[in-house]
Amino acid sequence: MTFGAPSHRIESQLIAAARILEVEAEFIHLPGVIICSFGDQELGCSETHFVKCGGRLSLGALHKVHLIYRSVVHDENSAKKATEQLEDLLNAPPMYSTAFRCLLAFCLSALICPLAFGGSFLDLWIAGIGALGLAILQLCATKSALYANVFEITAAIFVSFAARGLSSIRSQIFCYTAISSSAIIGILPGYLILSSSLELASKNIVCGSVKMVYALIYTLFLGFGLQIGSDFIFYLTATLHDIIEACYRPRHFPWYLQPFPTWTAIIIVPIFSLLSSLANLQPLKSRQLPVMVVISCASYTSNKIANHYIFNRSDVVSAIGAFTVGLLGNIYSRKMGGTAFTSMVTGVLFLVPSGLSQAGGITANGNGIDIGGAMIAVTIGITVGLFMSQALVYMFGTRKNAAVFSF
Repeated sequence: MTFGAPSHRIESQLIAAARILEVEAEFIHLPGVIICSFGDQELGCSETHFVKCGGRLSLGALHKVHLIYRSVVHDENSAKKATEQLEDLLNAPPMYSTAFRCLLAFCLSALICPLAFGGSFLDLWIAGIGALGLAILQLCATKSALYANVFEITAAIFVSFAARGLSSIRSQIFCYTAISSSAIIGILPGYLILSSSLELASKNIVCGSVKMVYALIYTLFLGFGLQIGSDFIFYLTATLHDIIEACYRPRHFPWYLQPFPTWTAIIIVPIFSLLSSLANLQPLKSRQLPVMVVISCASYTSNKIANHYIFNRSDVVSAIGAFTVGLLGNIYSRKMGGTAFTSMVTGVLFLVPSGLSQAGGITANGNGIDIGGAMIAVTIGITVGLFMSQALVYMFGTRKNAAVFSF
């Protein structure tokens, strides 16, 4: 839980571990809490523990946790030694410095701007600076409990105000939708909505519904902030007739004001996938990293091809992309002994901005409710694709002793 494991798999993994260790135990998983009950049939009593923890996605540490879990489940390691290894992992220092993570936020938003939202070479720098500002604000939010409550709204207002102000310049060289959509990509609750829809699909109603409602309210905050920032410029400037929602791209504009050609995706997609994996705390020198990049590139390619033939259906397109990711990730885990979940995360998270761009961009949807609806449509498609691919892969071959560590 500390390293962001898929919450809909936690109970099944704990039950599998308890069975192998021959411990009578029952587990209930609630958001942020696990209730563990250890029984003793001879004495007719039980002991209950509440384990509370919160954390964020950390792919490198999560992969190590899974290797420790798998070694215990396959009787290759003792429970005592595994406990010591887990404690060392929990006490380990952060993998990357704060400055490096801020730089990653800049690069990710700058790359997704032309890739998913049709931004120009000029737009990507502004989007990157906006994301860098958000990364710094997020650091302030972790240090101040008071500011943490309004972080989403102030971040969205700051980005929307700057993007709308630049796009209202008479020469129309900046694109509001591209800048604002890509600048806030780092604070979108894509993974949260995805995990909640996976919970609901796994019939884990309590966890799934709590997370889904929280993610939707969070998205409403973002939509509200974007709207306020945009409207504030309307009051400050009298150039209402000059403001255009879509990107204004006449042919006479120079190359740095035009959208990127399609072939540039061959260069941008692998770089974005690599940086996205590093942003989710994957070690640079690891065997998993090239696999993540390959799966992520396959996810983008299938998404793009599907979008060429299927119009205005971001959910169906996302399902096809997710099916490709799930198929490759689970085959890699099954045949090459890798960790399915960590190898698939980058590809799955890539589907959220890609799917939203097919839905017309984040801010093009207007208010927060529309943004939330677009995100749910995309994540439901991803959920269906992931479960179908997993069922297909695990239909063949021997039965696993351990629980499935995948989406």
